[in-house]
Amino acid sequence: MTEQKERIYESIAYLKAKSPFKPADKLSFAVITYRDPSFLKEFKLIKRVSYKDIPPSFKSAKESEGEFIFATTKNGKKKFIVLNGHINFYNGFSMRDAAHPVYVLKEMGVKNLVIIDEVGHLNPRFSVGGVSVIYDHINLMGDNPLIGENDSTIGTRFPDMSDPYDAKWYNDIENYLREKKFRYYPSVYLGVTGPETETEAECRFYRDIGADVLGYSLVPENIAVVHSEMRCAAFGMITRELVADRLSEISEDDKLNNRLKAEKAFAPVIAELVSMSR
Repeated sequence: MTEQKERIYESIAYLKAKSPFKPADKLSFAVITYRDPSFLKEFKLIKRVSYKDIPPSFKSAKESEGEFIFATTKNGKKKFIVLNGHINFYNGFSMRDAAHPVYVLKEMGVKNLVIIDEVGHLNPRFSVGGVSVIYDHINLMGDNPLIGENDSTIGTRFPDMSDPYDAKWYNDIENYLREKKFRYYPSVYLGVTGPETETEAECRFYRDIGADVLGYSLVPENIAVVHSEMRCAAFGMITRELVADRLSEISEDDKLNNRLKAEKAFAPVIAELVSMSR
């Protein structure tokens, strides 16, 4: 058994011992999000397990406040998992550490994963406080979680990235959003390392190569999803404007207000996605 698989099993053994659900309960759906979004109020959060307590790769003083949450829909009919906090590359984690939660979810039976990130928009037609629906990405992080030894029991050496955000699921989501007359922004996501913000020249370049939104968390997680043959849907809460020639400093309060506006609009969408998940 590879070291990577041993680490995955170590996390799973701990989480299964803490689970409030029965072994027979189907946990085929999960959400990974940034810390403490307001839309978590749409669900019953049954049990929280701190990342710092989960061996081995979730453990870090810098991100110890993240949580692995066993959750249900409000009516209790659907059981699922929420990872409340990304494991971010910019905090000094390896790419494999950033992707580790995805592999844990896969081994726990998850087949469908929604990833939610906080993003800035490069597309001048977008607006802060809006919601992007991501259908493709560009990786400019300079690394990825597949570098190094590959465990073929986890995934193939050369995974096919031609459909990273499952096209059928994306189309179903689009149809639902149109039916509800929900305004959203179809987006190509650009993954960069952060944590420094972007220069005007960088924003101009990023837009020129076809990116609509930019973030620091999604790409390694999505690569791991494809590698382990799960379905992925992804959304961005737009908190900053990164349009070249319009760049300006934004306060943390303004960024938070923009995020809360996006979350408020998105709350019924994520609730419906969980309820409809297979």
